[in-house]
Amino acid sequence: MNEALLSPEYAARMDQADPLRKFRDEFLFPQHAGAPMAYFVGNSLGLQPKGARKHVEEVLNKWADEAVEGHFTGEAQWMPYHALVRDGLATLVGAKPHEVVAMNSLSANLHLMMVSFYQPTLERTAILIEAGSFPSDRYAVESQLKFHGFNAGNSLIEVEPDLPNGVFSDECIANAIRTHGKRLSLVLWPGVQYRTGQAFDMAKIAELAHEAGAMVGFDLAHAVGNLPLQLHDINADFAVWCHYKYVNSGPGAVGGCFVHERHANTTRPRFAGWWGNNPDVRFKMGPEFSATPGADGWQLSNPPILGLAPLRASLDQFQRAGMPALREKSLQLTAYLAQCIELYLSDAIDIITPMAAEKRGAQLSLRVKEGRDAGRALFDHLAKHGVMGDWREPDVIRISPAPLYNTYADVQRFVRVTQEWLHDRS
Repeated sequence: MNEALLSPEYAARMDQADPLRKFRDEFLFPQHAGAPMAYFVGNSLGLQPKGARKHVEEVLNKWADEAVEGHFTGEAQWMPYHALVRDGLATLVGAKPHEVVAMNSLSANLHLMMVSFYQPTLERTAILIEAGSFPSDRYAVESQLKFHGFNAGNSLIEVEPDLPNGVFSDECIANAIRTHGKRLSLVLWPGVQYRTGQAFDMAKIAELAHEAGAMVGFDLAHAVGNLPLQLHDINADFAVWCHYKYVNSGPGAVGGCFVHERHANTTRPRFAGWWGNNPDVRFKMGPEFSATPGADGWQLSNPPILGLAPLRASLDQFQRAGMPALREKSLQLTAYLAQCIELYLSDAIDIITPMAAEKRGAQLSLRVKEGRDAGRALFDHLAKHGVMGDWREPDVIRISPAPLYNTYADVQRFVRVTQEWLHDRS
């Protein structure tokens, strides 16, 4: 039975039964020895949808043929171009259309959100994050504290994980929020922790933060396009994310931002820019800023049209596939990967990502038991043989089967190449 689980026939049967199998043909794959790589790095940079080129070339051709008039002509005119992705983004993150906007980049958007939603008082100066957060988030938080005249030693609360391998229990997060509640101005938490791959109960975190009297925001870099999200229903105040990982919109892709509709007409401070000004008065060029209601009001500058174009192709794929089906396949693929590791590789590799379905996304974070040097050697061996994961210091290999394009055959290839490495070392 165990050998059958790793047979080519098993993978072929499972992949043939996959209702999403045709989406794989819509992507371009890096090649290795004349064949597509087994690409497990959608958590870092998603593959290119073949449809992206059409949308980029459409913009380039419009620029060539119409120049400035391209702002005002045709269905894909540039003035309202960001609106072309609004409905797709809203569906992807579980929001109302006016609660989302594609703009800037993740860290820039995080700063813009903290300008509005980190408003410390004498009693509430603290921001709560997870220890070991992605460095950019910590840099942004600490710099915001300094901007307000505080320091990390007094006003940055970093919650340490209480379970092995850097994993957090729900009780650990809840206890930290309750313990520091009277000091908290903002709780900033990831949807998925980048190193461990742990997925969090964002609804509960939002509820606890609000009960404590704090604002709550989420970094969804590793959650968007990976997990079903319901940002409106969980009452998040804001969220930020990128589109170059699971949303497959290209390197440095335009980021995304959510602002709950209860803040649609907020008088909270914000950094204002011309493009966030109400379009009804924008071209009157007046000196007074009148924010567009909703997330659009946080825009600063006109969007990069060439940067937005690939997002149209990707969101079309997500709309056709549907997050429920993608999530179901993702759970099946990661379960199969975990089962194979347990059966064939458990003497050498530990999975540090929680295995409960609600605690993980597409990513499994792996640690080689021999230590960092062995882990790095395995990572290099995989790449040399056409299996691409990614490495995060100090000793984690991340393997992320993306349901839009990864297969059971890809998982088997990872297992076999790893077995070969282990055999060569024995």
